Amino acid sequence: MPRASRFLALSAAGLLAVGLAACSSTLSADTSAADGFSPITIKHALGTTTIDTKPERVATVNWANHEVPLALGVVPVGMAAANFGDDNGDGILPWVEEKLTELDAETPVLFDETDGIDFEAVADTQPDVILAAYSGLTQEDYDTLSEIAPVVAYPETAWGTSWRDMIELNSEAMGMAEEGKALVAELETEISDAAAKYPQLEGVSAAFLTHVDTSDLSEVSFYTTHDTRAMFFDDLGLATPESIGSASATTDKFSLTQSAEQADAFNDVDIIVTYGGDEMLTALSGDPLLSQMPAVANGAIVNLPGTSPLGTAANPTPLSISWVLDDYLQLLAAAADKAE
Repeated sequence: MPRASRFLALSAAGLLAVGLAACSSTLSADTSAADGFSPITIKHALGTTTIDTKPERVATVNWANHEVPLALGVVPVGMAAANFGDDNGDGILPWVEEKLTELDAETPVLFDETDGIDFEAVADTQPDVILAAYSGLTQEDYDTLSEIAPVVAYPETAWGTSWRDMIELNSEAMGMAEEGKALVAELETEISDAAAKYPQLEGVSAAFLTHVDTSDLSEVSFYTTHDTRAMFFDDLGLATPESIGSASATTDKFSLTQSAEQADAFNDVDIIVTYGGDEMLTALSGDPLLSQMPAVANGAIVNLPGTSPLGTAANPTPLSISWVLDDYLQLLAAAADKAE
């Protein structure tokens, strides 16, 4: 059966299930009450989601949402396969692998999202809730997923959910709001204690460039303050340059592009974090315009290997923070020592 036809059949089956569920709503309500679960309503950018009974089968889509239930000891029935930073090609990042081992759990069903969400695969896991608080869901994605189970989307901006909000929204949808708050507090303490070891970072301004195209340096792209990579700087004691802050205030996009002819706008950037290798560093330092940026001139650059777990973990997620924190802080501190 073609994928589209099969999904329509699944949707029809889902509607039948909804009808049957309605007939037993009193029983469900009684069961939830016995479990101490009260119906939850969550407003987000794509609508309002109500969860009437405590979810037993949790599925997640898009990047890193599965890390919330795993961090809270719940193994999802299905989750998105890693398509970036996966060093061994098994679709699971190392901090997730470690958590699954700790929980003595088998690998959940991995959804291949190379060409978008695999709605059929998600439906096949028969979830009670679908977590996507950190995501880029379209309205169409959300509406289609909602035919399968209640969905929690991002609160305001696509791909702009902080790691704190990701934890709090996803845990609330699981009926584990208090556990989520405790996890946030635990991670905040861990970050604060680790950053305190590097006082040279306090107040240093940092910008995160997206992947630099060494074949065309006529412009550079950077992550705005709406992106979680830039948000993480604040957690680590770094400052947002005025140039980045002002540009970010004009948009809700997670990245923007600047002409190299206007690179002097970044004169207030002390250190740069970006992805690339030696070729990228050589290209930046050899470019007549970009080389004049103070961070480039001073060599105050954190060059992350973009395809490795370390580069991936610069985008903070519930499980990656502990995994990457010390290594990342050491790289940032080394760059800060070079800044003037």
